[in-house]
Amino acid sequence: MDEKSYLKKLHDLWKKNWPKNAPNKPHYPKGEKPICEYLTEWARENPDKKAIRFYGYDISYKELDLASNRFANLLINLGIKPGEGVALFMPSCPQFNIAYFGIMKCGAIHVPVSPLSKEMELKHQLGDSKPKVVFCFDALLPVLEPVCQNLGIEHIIATSYSELKQDCSTIQLPDFFKIPKVDLKDGIIDFFPALNEVSDAPPDHTPALDDVAALNYTGGTTGLPKGCVHTHRNLIYTAAAFMLIVFGHTENKASDKIMMTYLPQFWIAGETTGLLFPVFHGATVVMLARWDTVAFMEAVDHYKVNQCIMLVDSIDDVLNHPKLSDYDLHSMELTPCISFIKKLNKDYRNKWEKVTGSTMFETTYGMTETHSCDTFTKGFQDDDFDLSVSPAFVGIPVPGTEIKICDFITGELKPFEEEGEIVVRTPTLLKGYWNMPDSNAELFFNGWFRTGDLGTITKDGFLRYLGRRKEMLKVNGMSVFPTEIEAMLGQNPAIAACGVVGRPDDQKGQVPVAFITLKKGFEETEESLAKWCKNAMAIFKVPEIHIVSQLPMTGTGKVIKNELEKMIC
Repeated sequence: MDEKSYLKKLHDLWKKNWPKNAPNKPHYPKGEKPICEYLTEWARENPDKKAIRFYGYDISYKELDLASNRFANLLINLGIKPGEGVALFMPSCPQFNIAYFGIMKCGAIHVPVSPLSKEMELKHQLGDSKPKVVFCFDALLPVLEPVCQNLGIEHIIATSYSELKQDCSTIQLPDFFKIPKVDLKDGIIDFFPALNEVSDAPPDHTPALDDVAALNYTGGTTGLPKGCVHTHRNLIYTAAAFMLIVFGHTENKASDKIMMTYLPQFWIAGETTGLLFPVFHGATVVMLARWDTVAFMEAVDHYKVNQCIMLVDSIDDVLNHPKLSDYDLHSMELTPCISFIKKLNKDYRNKWEKVTGSTMFETTYGMTETHSCDTFTKGFQDDDFDLSVSPAFVGIPVPGTEIKICDFITGELKPFEEEGEIVVRTPTLLKGYWNMPDSNAELFFNGWFRTGDLGTITKDGFLRYLGRRKEMLKVNGMSVFPTEIEAMLGQNPAIAACGVVGRPDDQKGQVPVAFITLKKGFEETEESLAKWCKNAMAIFKVPEIHIVSQLPMTGTGKVIKNELEKMIC
């Protein structure tokens, strides 16, 4: 089938299966413009509305707008010009939000860096992106300073949690709020005092939609991170296409919903949930510095949170917490979830509905390169359709995005139901990898991007995500996908989390090996789980079972597969 006919058939299937009453075009409440301009417009319309609620420390839309103006002017005073990078090396906090919008207002490029990074990782990312300024938490200065000195980065700005004075602490405070502020060395700029010394007038610069907004580094489990070049148009389209379908706000006035985020803001998913999505709809966001089960329950109960994108692991923590009955979580109306370690299943869905009244559903298929939101599954939950079609169901593309399955080697289109490479064309696609012309030439063609991910499109047009190509196993000549085995293992009520890799085998070529952690109270053995697997999946997919106390994970919650491979005896 030629591509034109193939895509026409897909579009017909997507139209046929489109959820009833779901919008099929992107919607811009304030027009197609950079997200920092949305902040200014909502601040003008609703100056006193809370933009951020953070453990009793609140910032209104007007305050956030003016503070981000001040940060933009501080950067300009430091000599930052449009198109130059500013790195944020810190955990989630209101200072991150202020800096994020200030960076965009002055035309600089946002470069988020994981606060978990060690010296070698920091050298790579800062050496690659070459920011002119790094804004960090003062506790991270011992790691940062020698790297900046080595790379010739002149300006460091520092802040701390201890500077956030709560009017009234409404949520259990993490211990690190009690860490006193560090006495800064000469030359290091103290964030809040510096803000107070500059103008809160809007900077003269106005960013264009096709200007570079961010360098989001990939956070994969192997290899050095790559910088994904995203424009203001990429960012705003992510919100316009995805939020309309999943969050349902179609009006041009500010949303009255209370959103919540605890995902790390340096991570692409944390950027969308904590920075982009709330401001796009003029909503209030309740922020947690990190995941804490009790703090989450306190926040939902106190602030009457309506919407939160959650890891399934976090939902499991809530459902199994001994103090769950002490809190009212029925304000929750929407719970998109992310299956990383623990997988969405009917048991989780049913229990969550009883506790909150809301339905869990897989958020999306996406990646840093496409700014994270390529498909949606909301609207396919009737009779648990999304959980019964097949493992690894990730729905259909959001408006404006197209997906096809191609042969990894030849690039030829693969028939429906056959595995191949997921290839994406979307308005949110990165403009290229920073400083990597060879990768750009290899992975981009005619507006399409080769993801390196394995997947299939079903006969009804639904996408199944099967993992990375390099993770695919060949067992007696049969293709076996670790992600599919993980999804099936996730249906076992005793299994808390799992990761599947392969090991060489002289007779079969490869054999899948599953590393599993058990939920508290369960006493399954490796033998009993192997027996369960034989009844749950085709014999060539049945993995060897290893029960472990914990799985090696990245800072963004992904299993580190090469560490699992080292654990194979």
